[in-house]
Amino acid sequence: MLGWVITCHDELAQEMLDRLEQKFGPLAQCRAVNYWRNLSSNMLSRMMCDALHATDSGDGVIFLTDKTGAAPYRAAALMSHKHTHCEVISGVSYPLLERMYLLRGTLSSVAFRQAIVSAAGRW
Repeated sequence: MLGWVITCHDELAQEMLDRLEQKFGPLAQCRAVNYWRNLSSNMLSRMMCDALHATDSGDGVIFLTDKTGAAPYRAAALMSHKHTHCEVISGVSYPLLERMYLLRGTLSSVAFRQAIVSAAGRW
């Protein structure tokens, strides 16, 4: 199963994870990393690295970020170059994550990236 690291500004990442867990129950291999104002990029990278290793079972990890080019996206992009089967998706929303949740267990990281980008275009 693909691991998910949801990383967004303020408390949005944890809110999305909480809502997913309300609907689907506890989510294995899924972590939220909130990016708070004044959090150093070094600390953000450490938090995301911890989340990456906690969610990766060998099938890959998808970083799900809120804003392209923002600090969480940049940290995820740097990590994705160092780890195989790592993808970064930006502009995620709760409805999109809810719709894509069941595909975590069936698709490769590349196929998941293509599916979520395609689904986002329809929303």
